[in-house]
Amino acid sequence: MPGALLIGVAAWGTVQWLLQDLRQLPVPQQISARIEAMRTGLATAAGVGAAVTLMLAVRRQRHQELTAAHTTHDAAERRVTELYTKAIEQLGNAQAPVRLGGLYALERLAQDTPALRQTVVDVICAYLRMPYQAPAEEAREPGVPRGAVGGVARVGARHDPQEERQVRLTAQRILVDHLRYRPPAGRRGWRRPPDPNVRHWPGTRLDLTGATLIDLSLVGCRIGEAEFRGARFVGTAGFGGAVFTGAARFGGACFAGAAEFRGTDFTGAAEFGETLFCGDAEFGKARFTGPAWFGEATFTGTAWFGEAAFAATAGFSGATFTEEGGFGEATFTGTAEFGNALFTGGAWFRKAAFAGAARFGEVTFAGAAEFGETLFTGPAGFGGATFAGPAWFREAAFIGVAEFRAATFTSTVKFSGAKGLGTAELGGARLAAAADGMVRTFPPSWRVVPGADGWQTLRLTTVGERGGD
Repeated sequence: MPGALLIGVAAWGTVQWLLQDLRQLPVPQQISARIEAMRTGLATAAGVGAAVTLMLAVRRQRHQELTAAHTTHDAAERRVTELYTKAIEQLGNAQAPVRLGGLYALERLAQDTPALRQTVVDVICAYLRMPYQAPAEEAREPGVPRGAVGGVARVGARHDPQEERQVRLTAQRILVDHLRYRPPAGRRGWRRPPDPNVRHWPGTRLDLTGATLIDLSLVGCRIGEAEFRGARFVGTAGFGGAVFTGAARFGGACFAGAAEFRGTDFTGAAEFGETLFCGDAEFGKARFTGPAWFGEATFTGTAWFGEAAFAATAGFSGATFTEEGGFGEATFTGTAEFGNALFTGGAWFRKAAFAGAARFGEVTFAGAAEFGETLFTGPAGFGGATFAGPAWFREAAFIGVAEFRAATFTSTVKFSGAKGLGTAELGGARLAAAADGMVRTFPPSWRVVPGADGWQTLRLTTVGERGGD
């Protein structure tokens, strides 16, 4: 009806416009003009009708296209949902090959459907979080895949540990394959090199809280926020060269083997509080942009942080270093907190740089403590520290206030060439009696005062005694 009305109005309007000056013509010409006006009006109506028809056809075509697109999209969504549901069901199957098929189906689905990638990663992580005991820790009795009575699986029957190990290794491998990132190569001539990260899933978050992970290697991977709190790493755990773009939380985790974090980049907070490192822990050249917390952590093997860079607070309060703890040439831009830490082996801080406060209060150095050529720009606090082994501060520079109140030295002490100790706070600092051949050197501004109990105390020289620092 609106189309017909538009056509009629167009025809009538055209005729009226052409006949508005008709009375000024002679009668014979008026008849001819009326006939021509009618013809023109009909032609106009036909043109408008054609335009209306074309517009309606275009609109109908657009509607059909949208309907088809919605139908196709709905069909694709249903297909994706069916595949996802089937893969999830396969993961719960008693047979290891079926579970493997479910993992590979999820991987393919995520690769083809970017919107589902994080969901698929969450499902794989949830599978890895399920209770599991590594085969090496299993009892010697043979594992039973799943007990059955009358063809029905018994509730509580466990998977075969060796088969389950392969399933879990596959789940880990899928995550690693899609988290690994390779810097694109530069253009050569007019040809653009292929993208090496077609399979990379950017911004992926991991939640592996409490998971048991076997020989996990995330070397060179780029990860978003990562949760590893309470996780158990069986075998070697490799994170060398990885980049964490979000917070990385390892609090309470247990590394049964070596922990490799060399060159790792922690953009957000790095939490390792109360973590147990049973093997060697390698953090050499790691970069901590956010706060780094290692409070109450236990290092039973060698702990190496050589040339690591801490841009914010570095917390090692209460940490235990059973073997050597190496921080040589490390850089601490924020506060470095080592209060109440225990170094059973050597503590190596040679050529380290502390731009903020360096707090070593109540620290116990059972082995050698090496601070040679170390730079303390901010306050350096060693109050109450115990140096049971050799203490070396040769050529160290103290720009801020140096505190050694109530510190105890029982072995070799060398401060030769150290600078900035003329105003050090030494109240209560003590020295055990030197054994034969033991060498002790102090700044010229310090004096050793014998005590009645065999111990010696340290104090600053008086104005009359001072010969310059």
